[in-house]
Amino acid sequence: MLEKERLLDIERRFEELDRKLCDPSLQSDVASYTKVARERASLEELAQVARRYRELLDQLEEVGAMLIDPEMGALAREEMPRLNAEREGLEERLKRLLLPRDPNADRNVLVEIRAAAGGEEAALFAGELFRMYCLYADRQPGWKYSILSDNATELGGFKEVVFEIAGHEAYSHLKFESGVHRVQRVPATESSGRIHTSTVTVAVLPEAEEVDEIPIRPEDLKVDTYRAQGAGGQHVNKTESAIRITHLPSGIVVACQDERSQHQNRDKAMRMLRTKLLEVERLRAEQELTAERRSQVGTGDRSEKIRTYNFKESRVTDHRIGLTLHNLPSVLNGDLEPVIKALQDEEQKELLAQAQR
Repeated sequence: MLEKERLLDIERRFEELDRKLCDPSLQSDVASYTKVARERASLEELAQVARRYRELLDQLEEVGAMLIDPEMGALAREEMPRLNAEREGLEERLKRLLLPRDPNADRNVLVEIRAAAGGEEAALFAGELFRMYCLYADRQPGWKYSILSDNATELGGFKEVVFEIAGHEAYSHLKFESGVHRVQRVPATESSGRIHTSTVTVAVLPEAEEVDEIPIRPEDLKVDTYRAQGAGGQHVNKTESAIRITHLPSGIVVACQDERSQHQNRDKAMRMLRTKLLEVERLRAEQELTAERRSQVGTGDRSEKIRTYNFKESRVTDHRIGLTLHNLPSVLNGDLEPVIKALQDEEQKELLAQAQR
């Protein structure tokens, strides 16, 4: 049985956040307001379930006292199984809701897709993965995406594409996509009909926000401007609006050419840089965790082969959890929910197992 006092603390915190959101002084501070609103949203379901659970415990106490009553005892005995079944269901739900939450769960994401082994075939599949994530984002209420930089090929693929996906809990949905994606199929350019294996790397980074303390000194930056280019090296404009920023202490390089003005590209490039520096700090902290606390679904290391897309068998296999689906066209058209849900469930199982040790 879960402690009533702990549940009361959760309800009190939720009510406190509710009051804070009504404070005019907080509403004028966008960064602080966003932080409080996100914490409230993350606690809403937990607070509601906690309240119902406490009410149910009180009900069970009252019905238990009625068992010895000659007149009400029969009614109480009929009611007890239903109340106990609801209690057990709520306890399971609360155990899941009380699991440690990823601090980055609510963040927008920066997605980097790069063709690896396989030349043009890998670049074409990088383009298909980009389309898959965009179509998945289209399925989510309120989500949107925008390209930050790309290096397209003449056949319509990408050597590299970097884009942002903004939306509710974008990182919690897409974090498992980091890693090596393998494609097995007969390339359109292959005359002998042999199946080729190519690979594409995907990195999903939680986007840095204004509230993150990521000190960047102007003297640590090398800023270059250049003309934005399209596929095949063709210039798409005649001004040097594209921006490349090198962070000298870390060696991190970011570039943005998507916007028309140099100022807009610089703003986006700086956001990309903050995100990458935040990821460096996150990885440093993660390395300090013990292996016991790492999720069974993988660490997101880019050297891992996480998934295979086999066109001949119309098969998608996620190697981390042994999941195989025979609906490849549907997945590539953005129906990623069955894969993502299975990975989220596996993560929760591992966290529950750790909590019980």
